[in-house]
Amino acid sequence: MRIGMPLLMVAPLTVLLLLAWPHRWVARLTQITLVLGACEWLRAAAAYIVVRQSVGASWGRLAVILGTVAMFTLLSTLVFLTPRLRRRYKLY
Repeated sequence: MRIGMPLLMVAPLTVLLLLAWPHRWVARLTQITLVLGACEWLRAAAAYIVVRQSVGASWGRLAVILGTVAMFTLLSTLVFLTPRLRRRYKLY
């Protein structure tokens, strides 16, 4: 909402609400959304690193933090491999 783009807030919230509906496509849509989210974190990290480098500020900690967030977001797709969620979303 800070940048005046409410769709960027509504889309992930919609995917979150869809998780209540136990269908295979909901799980796949959520996984795709998480992968795209991880890519966006990496894109943002690269952009922020360039800015920090251009002003001569340190950027290592920024890279570690945003890289960790991107990795955590990407690894979140694996939650659908657990037996309980495989049964719920019929992911045999």
